[in-house]
Amino acid sequence: MGQGQPDTRTRIQDAATALFRRNGYSGTGLKRIATEAEAPFGSIYHFFPGGKQQLAEETIRTSGAAYGQLVLALLDSVPDPVESITHAFEAAADDLAATDYADACPIATVALEVASTNEVLRVATADVFAEWVRAGEQWFERWVSDRNRARSLAYSLIMMLEGAFVLSRAARDPEPLRVAGRSVAEMLRTAIEQNDES
Repeated sequence: MGQGQPDTRTRIQDAATALFRRNGYSGTGLKRIATEAEAPFGSIYHFFPGGKQQLAEETIRTSGAAYGQLVLALLDSVPDPVESITHAFEAAADDLAATDYADACPIATVALEVASTNEVLRVATADVFAEWVRAGEQWFERWVSDRNRARSLAYSLIMMLEGAFVLSRAARDPEPLRVAGRSVAEMLRTAIEQNDES
């Protein structure tokens, strides 16, 4: 292993993350993961004795947490909260276009696919979404004192982001993400104004 080369487990998990994100759970085989990871096939079961389901669950939880941190970092990169919302959605639009509309949310493809068929993975995606809502609620509470309003804004941000990813990918157009960003920014602006009045 060369210096700076990720270890085999990390390569497997990174390959699985990319493939599950792009092709979904059913559309991703373990042989393909091993090939992409440049790892022996047997090493998947060495690191993930539960096979594909365990690998998918760990991938969902790890990539979901990382993506949530990325979104929060984007939100924190601009001091004005309303502008930061627009900035985050603009960055998402630019990133999606740069990947030729192939990659967006790291868990949405699997979440939609397994919601009715795989309870372990459904719970993993539900846990990630719940953590995103909690983190979003805490972020919005910096500017909106009503906890229920902050929670609603967090849900709205996630729903608008996820829905805009679907529309943008289908249309191969970043505009739905930009529109969604402006909409969430306006919701936040209104909530801040109402917060200041009370």
